[in-house]
Amino acid sequence: MKQEVMAGFLEAIPMPCVLVDQTERFIGANKSGLALLGEQILGRHFATILRQPGVNAAIEKCLEDRGNRTARHLSNDGAQDTTYEVELRYIAGIGAVEGGAVLITFLDVTEREQANQMRRDFVANVSHELRTPLTALMGFIETLRGAARDDAAARDRFLTIMEGEASRMNRLVGDLLSLNRVESKERIRPKEEMDLVAHLSSTLKTMQPLAEAGNVSLSFTPPADPVMIMGDPDQLLQVFINLVENAIKYGGDQVNVTLELLERDPSLRAPAVRVQVIDNGAGIDPIHLPRLTERFYRADNHRSREMGGTGLGLAIVKHIVNRHRGRLRVESELGTGSCFSVTLPLS
Repeated sequence: MKQEVMAGFLEAIPMPCVLVDQTERFIGANKSGLALLGEQILGRHFATILRQPGVNAAIEKCLEDRGNRTARHLSNDGAQDTTYEVELRYIAGIGAVEGGAVLITFLDVTEREQANQMRRDFVANVSHELRTPLTALMGFIETLRGAARDDAAARDRFLTIMEGEASRMNRLVGDLLSLNRVESKERIRPKEEMDLVAHLSSTLKTMQPLAEAGNVSLSFTPPADPVMIMGDPDQLLQVFINLVENAIKYGGDQVNVTLELLERDPSLRAPAVRVQVIDNGAGIDPIHLPRLTERFYRADNHRSREMGGTGLGLAIVKHIVNRHRGRLRVESELGTGSCFSVTLPLS
């Protein structure tokens, strides 16, 4: 009966757990514990299964002094490395000759560890992006106070460069704030009905001067009838300005925007509209495509900085499209240009 009670107790614990008694062997485990450590662990010595010095030492100490212990267990679920926080608690009166046993529970903290790593990477990236213009500004200020104090030509040249670096920092801060606003609303579906054709036509008119300045042909043939979707006009404006501006800056001398109605899109499982921004530029190496929407990731780091890019534009686009329950797809081959597709559900 005691064995049945112990088994029921272990199974009621909502995380992987095992019992190790004074013989240093596993005497019990719940299903998730067996799934984590192996189906054949019962009766085996813990050191042959848990090949991690920190966890093994904690078990030995807990059996010795009957105190509480914590440790970390590293594993792999077949897709990624996983991290567990291990808690050890001594339970008297069970196990061999009722000499007591250690209850070992495993709490999966992989997502928390990944979130912490993402936060550290984000802070490091922001610091790196801001350090370069700040260093340049400080250097020019020092020069203007010293050697170039009375050199009018150098002063004007330095001030122009300083203005560019300050603008770059301002764009970065603006994109960071925009990304924060977009992420905070990502789970709130837009409730405003809008005509995508009219909105896209208006957006492209505002982009025409930029295209003309870059000697780029920007074309769009809108359908005759309105296309109604549920959307946030300001956010979709960000999406299309970002995609078209990128195509103008990096995509050759022709940018074609298309709009197509789909009776049923397989990814959305519903009627949809697809907007494509197609250029004839140098294209993007396929190795970069899976990471294009990561924060601060640039396929061409030097060129992107020269063009004023912050590395956040496509991350913002991804979150906005997700909020609209849509899909973003990037197709490109070196030498043949790129195609950015945004698929949105119809109203």
